[in-house]
Amino acid sequence: MKTNDELPSKTERHVLFGSVPPIKGTKATNKKDMPDLQNTANDFLFPLDRVGIANVTHPIVVRSHYDPALQTTVGTFKMTTSLDQHAKGINMSRLTELLHDYHLEGFEVTEERLIAFTEELALRMEQRSSDIDISFPWFFERESPSLKKIGMMHADCGIHLSYNDQNEIKINVSLTAAVTTLCPCSKEISEYSAHNQRGFVTVEAELAEVLNTKSDWKTLLLEAAETNASSLLYPVLKRPDEKFVTEGAYENPRFVEDLTRLVAADLYENPSFSSFKVMCRNEESIHQHDAFAEVFVDKRKG
Repeated sequence: MKTNDELPSKTERHVLFGSVPPIKGTKATNKKDMPDLQNTANDFLFPLDRVGIANVTHPIVVRSHYDPALQTTVGTFKMTTSLDQHAKGINMSRLTELLHDYHLEGFEVTEERLIAFTEELALRMEQRSSDIDISFPWFFERESPSLKKIGMMHADCGIHLSYNDQNEIKINVSLTAAVTTLCPCSKEISEYSAHNQRGFVTVEAELAEVLNTKSDWKTLLLEAAETNASSLLYPVLKRPDEKFVTEGAYENPRFVEDLTRLVAADLYENPSFSSFKVMCRNEESIHQHDAFAEVFVDKRKG
């Protein structure tokens, strides 16, 4: 092994491992002299519904009716616009430029800010419509049921907002929460005990009102998912808490079908949502497969 004094310089090391000097180029280096292929005009066969960028990770600010009321989390973005049939492409760098502009102001993902973002996105890209999708973990504090020990929970959330130049705005939200379910059949046929599962409740819903600052859709969806399960999950549990949870689950057995219907009933009664889909999946503890159920309801159709 060579000592530090024997090593070649960093430049020499790069050459040793294959680096070569740049060639003398012939193409333009000034932006104004460069061809812009994306702005080429022609008949390109079809207009496109959505064009843009996806899987962009960026910090966002989220408000909540649960503590912590204001939090910074990480959002995964998809930002798109429509594309006219006679335009070859869009200038995608403008999408991340706009995202950074909003970040400098503190990108709080309220409905008002997202509407302003998508409207400005369509204007900057000179397109008729735009969409934004954001998925993020939402954190909230939870006390244990008996000893009131506090810990931090999270649920996976998502927002989809679509905008067009007719000022038609549609907001869909989603949430996935983990719960406990206890098998009613196992409880019924066994002399003692009953097997339980880790369940995942996913709700996708369309907001009935685009701007409704009085409600927090995250807490509404979470409560619908958790309060209909056999038991909630907790970040901190001592022995008295475990007794409360296990006995409570035994008193509230749920098939995956039961949980799906009960969550749907809560959402059906809630005027904040005009349509919704509920999907429940249980990771079975005594079967190799998972159990699954799903329902879609559009309250506008009766």
